[in-house]
Amino acid sequence: MPDITTIHNAFYNRFGIHPRLIVGAPGRVNLIGEHTDYNEGLVLPVALNRATFVAARNRTDRTVRAYSVDLEAEDRFALDWIERSSEQPWSNYVRGVVKSMLARDLPLLGADLLIMSDLPLGGGLASSAALEVAVAYALQSLNGFNLLGEELALLAQGAEQSFVGVPCGIMDQFVAALGRANHALLIDCRDLSYQPIPLPPDVRIVVCDSGIRHQLVASDYHERRSACQAALRILRGSLPRITALRDVSMAQLNAHGHLLPPPLLQRARHVVSEIARTQAAAAALIRADVVAFGELMNASHASLRDDYAVSLPELDALVAIAQSLDGCYGSRLTGGGFGGCTVSLVRLGAVEAFTHELAARYHMQFQRTAHVLVGVPAEGVGRVAIY
Repeated sequence: MPDITTIHNAFYNRFGIHPRLIVGAPGRVNLIGEHTDYNEGLVLPVALNRATFVAARNRTDRTVRAYSVDLEAEDRFALDWIERSSEQPWSNYVRGVVKSMLARDLPLLGADLLIMSDLPLGGGLASSAALEVAVAYALQSLNGFNLLGEELALLAQGAEQSFVGVPCGIMDQFVAALGRANHALLIDCRDLSYQPIPLPPDVRIVVCDSGIRHQLVASDYHERRSACQAALRILRGSLPRITALRDVSMAQLNAHGHLLPPPLLQRARHVVSEIARTQAAAAALIRADVVAFGELMNASHASLRDDYAVSLPELDALVAIAQSLDGCYGSRLTGGGFGGCTVSLVRLGAVEAFTHELAARYHMQFQRTAHVLVGVPAEGVGRVAIY
């Protein structure tokens, strides 16, 4: 985590005035339940102790200045004229949140915003959602209104969908807003109900960044989502009451899957089986059965690799290495795929040796540096300093 004094001083050096507040919104790692959120299914993420921080202060005019310390880039725009920026694409996440707030008739003044993060950009840990939620929370704090966590998440999701152009599900923004320390969140993406699920104290979540960046706007993410909708339309011919793949059981898919072309059957099979795995995984955590949970993680990766086809050789290798190491209960890719990170559940006493061996073997195989972090489930967005 960046030192709060460092963030404060960076704001002062950039804008010549002290910030009014600093907020932080966590990244997330999804333990299981991948590509189920936009199919109205279940997900089981945790908020991580890595975050995006926004130092902020109101202005007296209707201008927003946003500066990214990590990118060394500044954007400036007027509240009365917000369009997409091709020169500063990172700022579209900021612009989209501001525009979404204004569309709700929320009273905004201009603001100076300084952004600093210890989340890897494009690493599959939801850095974009953390940015959106942090900006939204900072602006609501500056302007004296209060959105509930669910509202904040939906506003941020809407900004990413309509302004940035990523047809994302709700999971990333939801856990950034509502994460619970020492717990995962079982989120029902249909009705946004959620249940905190405690993690046993003798395990750790180990996230390994493959070093391969992904870009969801330009990736096959769109194709996978379209494939799910196409499969749904075909299955409705035999199952007229279904409104999402969430409503299809594995028995029904086995009975009617012959109606689907092979690629669509594979995509649907992943979603239907992944929802069932997520339900079983939550139940396993509740009874502290980490062995069963790990087996479900392993099965999830196989499904993502074979049926949903969103893995890469480097991710497959990281998962295989992790699964072979002592103390690892299970491992899988996490996030949208096409790069990014893996997540493993590891026995507490084995973590140090596990992380060293995982990075060493990956480097030996691909000559790439794997950045490994041991994640601690953290709270959702909140103020970390106020002046």
